[in-house]
Amino acid sequence: MADIKIQSLYKKKRFWAGILLAQFLLFWILSKFTFFISLMESFFEFQKSMHQKLFSFFPFSMGDVFYISICVFLLFTIVKIINKKSRHKWIFNLLLFANVFYFFYQIFWGVLYFQNPLNEKLPQEEVLVIERKELALQYLKKCKVTRNLVSEDSNGVFQIKNLERTKSQILKEQEMLPTFINDKKSTEELLMKPSLFHGVMSYTGILGYYNPFTAEAQYNAELPAIYLPFTLAHESAHQLGYAREQEANFMAYLLGKDAENVDLKYSTEYYVLKSILNSLAEEDVRFVEQILTQYSPGMKRDRLAEKDFREKHEGLLDFVFGYTNDLFLKGNQQEGSITYSYFVDLVVRYERL
Repeated sequence: MADIKIQSLYKKKRFWAGILLAQFLLFWILSKFTFFISLMESFFEFQKSMHQKLFSFFPFSMGDVFYISICVFLLFTIVKIINKKSRHKWIFNLLLFANVFYFFYQIFWGVLYFQNPLNEKLPQEEVLVIERKELALQYLKKCKVTRNLVSEDSNGVFQIKNLERTKSQILKEQEMLPTFINDKKSTEELLMKPSLFHGVMSYTGILGYYNPFTAEAQYNAELPAIYLPFTLAHESAHQLGYAREQEANFMAYLLGKDAENVDLKYSTEYYVLKSILNSLAEEDVRFVEQILTQYSPGMKRDRLAEKDFREKHEGLLDFVFGYTNDLFLKGNQQEGSITYSYFVDLVVRYERL
């Protein structure tokens, strides 16, 4: 009787392992068809609206609770698999879970990585080094002006006046995105929540993340203030349906560049300037150093606070998460996690208009 059960579990394991491989192949093939991508974009709008209405009632991140539950399940499964008596059953359970998880991840989010890139909607001429340098000088001036309008803490470092007001401003800005770039529906609910994993996130280099299963945008509440508004705008771009990281950055730039909220505007201008300088670092390090010396005193204090935060939280987790995130991005039609070129190219092309 026991042998019959084991043989039955072997067949079930092979079957679900085969289904998982078939899913990989099926979604890869379907991602090549424009009609299917369009269908998934429409489905995203439907499920996003439904999930946001459902999970907006919870003051904490239900997506994080979901991930914690998965971690508990996986740890329990590993323990059961170590035990020879229950090994076959729990390998089968794990394969079944992997199939369900992968299927819903793909239809909720994964397929959106194959949307037409945003650079197709912008001027196609090659982006020159001189253009990036000119834009860096423009954003240096903008940062200096906007920096004088924001609040400071007792150490003279930028602080956010009202984070909830900044979140609300981001939702308003979604409605004013240029229609030739954005054809997606604005977010209906203010679903930006501090992550339950903020203590760990500070050591991983992860500023925020979007949960496709709950449509929530999570952020690290421990971040320096200079990071926060742009991070929120970035995650809200994911909520709109922009899956690629650098395209979410570009949409965050559009949300913040002309915002009435000075905290959002300054954080956006600072990020754009920093990204341009990073993209120029290998080509003209002397130019970058010269720009850094021209930062206003307030900007220099903000940069120092940013640097202190990074150095305080450097370590093994930062390396591991950075490496795995880099692999994930490259596996989803994107550049690596530390590449700024696509975002900067999008900004330069847009600024030409």
